[in-house]
Amino acid sequence: MTSANELRRSRVMSRYHSVRSTTSELTRGLTAEDMTTQTCADVSPTKWHLGHTTWFFETFVLRPFGDERVHDPTFPFLFNSYYEAMGARQPRAQRGALCRPPLEEVWTYRRSIDERVSSLIESLPESQWKEVEQRIVIGLHHEMQHQELLLMDIKHVLGTHPFPPQDTRVLEASNPVEACGYTRFSGGLHPFGHRGDAFAFDNEGPSHLQNLVPFELADRPVSAEEYLRFVEDDGYAQSELWLSDGWAWVQDQGIKAPLYWRKLDGRWHVFHLEGERPLLPTEPVMHVSFYEADAYARWSGARLPTEYEWEHAASQTPVEGVFLESGRRSPAPVGSGALSALFGDLWELTQSAYAPYPGFRALPGALGEYNGKFMSNQVVLRGGSFATPQSHIRATYRNFFYPHQRWAFQGFRLAKDV
Repeated sequence: MTSANELRRSRVMSRYHSVRSTTSELTRGLTAEDMTTQTCADVSPTKWHLGHTTWFFETFVLRPFGDERVHDPTFPFLFNSYYEAMGARQPRAQRGALCRPPLEEVWTYRRSIDERVSSLIESLPESQWKEVEQRIVIGLHHEMQHQELLLMDIKHVLGTHPFPPQDTRVLEASNPVEACGYTRFSGGLHPFGHRGDAFAFDNEGPSHLQNLVPFELADRPVSAEEYLRFVEDDGYAQSELWLSDGWAWVQDQGIKAPLYWRKLDGRWHVFHLEGERPLLPTEPVMHVSFYEADAYARWSGARLPTEYEWEHAASQTPVEGVFLESGRRSPAPVGSGALSALFGDLWELTQSAYAPYPGFRALPGALGEYNGKFMSNQVVLRGGSFATPQSHIRATYRNFFYPHQRWAFQGFRLAKDV
């Protein structure tokens, strides 16, 4: 009879290979040139993602628990991301300069580490198993983050090319966008942050109480049609709509529309992972920065929700939506009805600064660098996207980006005071 411990190890083994295989599958159809290109400092080459996620398991799972072999002595420098405790590393903005190791050698690296992790799972003494299991689970959620980052980055590589791929699908006509409704919440004192024994990142806790004043939350994200009205009303030229830093950013960068929008023969087109096509009125606007979302909210007479308001609303709805498992490579059209698309489709910008919760303490050691040291000058996003694995998301999940960044799969919905 199979013991409970053997079943646990078997489940971890199965999950490990499933997540790792998904990452590999996401590269299908890409050329070696696609996978080694870096188009800006925010973007990392696909080859680097493959190597970095593998380095994570070698560094934080294998080496601390008896398998101290280093696959290649140059890889820690090449594939470390930002872990100061783990030594020097290739600067992020220069990852695209790495012509070596060749791509096939990175695939060999992945296969080798997968074999060694499998051996560790099978042979590790029971006294060490709980800690190793926790490390593997962290590594798998880390890899799921990089699955989305890989798609974000390859979209930038393909979408900023002078001749981006074209979407040749026959798209079905959609109904006109209905006016957006709002759901009212009464406010009050509520618990926030992660509770229970299920996996969560350290920045999701500790659980604490927060008072909310009554507010209204839009039932759906802002659509492309609605945002287009802002563009055509010269919203990008009205300084009174913009935060000071946002206005300086718009002027300095010459921003006039969301990322991946361009006007061809008098009509707006947008690039998706499926290719470039005419802008659809019913798709949610995406690839806008916090500055753009905030300016639109002012223009429309509303505001962005706080992360607490968003979590309070999301905690009352199931974690359902368009996720990575759907196979879609763009969000679904905006829906109608109360509080649609809170999860999946697109990450939703909030007005909240990414800061520690009361009583937050980073994890000890190098893994403590994972989230805590970035709690400065960034904003919180919630809910996940079409590129987020469903098992990776929850109402308490806190994603974060700098206010000017917009290459992530992000959009926004509005909120109002009552």
